[in-house]
Amino acid sequence: MQALRPAAAVAPARRWRLGVAGWPVAHSRSPAMHRAALQALGLHAWGYDLLPLPPDVAADALRALPRGGFAGANVTIPHKHLALEVADVATPAARAIGAANTLTVLEDGTIEADNTDAPGLIDCLGGDVAGRTALVLGAGGSARACAWALRAAGAARVAVWNRTPERAHELARDLGVEAVDAAFAADVLVHCTSVGLHDADATFARLPLTADGLGAYGTVVDLVYRPGGTPLLHAAQAAGVRTVDGLAILVAQGARSLERWTGRPVPRAVMESAARDGG
Repeated sequence: MQALRPAAAVAPARRWRLGVAGWPVAHSRSPAMHRAALQALGLHAWGYDLLPLPPDVAADALRALPRGGFAGANVTIPHKHLALEVADVATPAARAIGAANTLTVLEDGTIEADNTDAPGLIDCLGGDVAGRTALVLGAGGSARACAWALRAAGAARVAVWNRTPERAHELARDLGVEAVDAAFAADVLVHCTSVGLHDADATFARLPLTADGLGAYGTVVDLVYRPGGTPLLHAAQAAGVRTVDGLAILVAQGARSLERWTGRPVPRAVMESAARDGG
């Protein structure tokens, strides 16, 4: 059976809506970077907006995307598991991960769930992940995507830590990775919790790490993004460790989403510049 195309790719001249759904979502840089890319692509009739969805209305709102004239939506905390549940169909990656960050309205009006967080991480790491070791901090939708991506890319060991050990063990069972109760030296450290977003001063009090111990990692990735960077990345940089910040991941996953919706290659440099400028 031939795969259905995104509805927007079937009728590209139509006005289409896009957005980022989450709660809260006011801090998101996604509108700035997507609007810049749409302008660069000449898609001037398209729009991209914040979609603040409280948990009690999120399911109905996401199911209503086709009726609202949406080509698709990015989905962020805390709705990534819900996005998979409400979709009519899902890509193999989204199914395997158990969470979705990209919803696409297909030409028959159904909603497809995908996960571009996973390939976005690999895009940003660069090089060959095969044979490397990785520690993922967190057990939410982003952590699931990162753990799955690293394992699928051939990492020799992928382990996950979470403040609630039961959630780490559940993730490990689902994805065929390892759950740990303490940090260990690894080639890649990926931080996927919300620590550092609003409570920067408590970063190392709430993670199984010390600033002095970050030299044990080859690359430190922090999915949190905030003006001026995060304490985790500052400490890693001071230790001489290569870092990847949350805006780089945001751009990589967002570019893949926008390519899916429009059917066109997108200008990643334009998106990154807009994301870092904050719109």
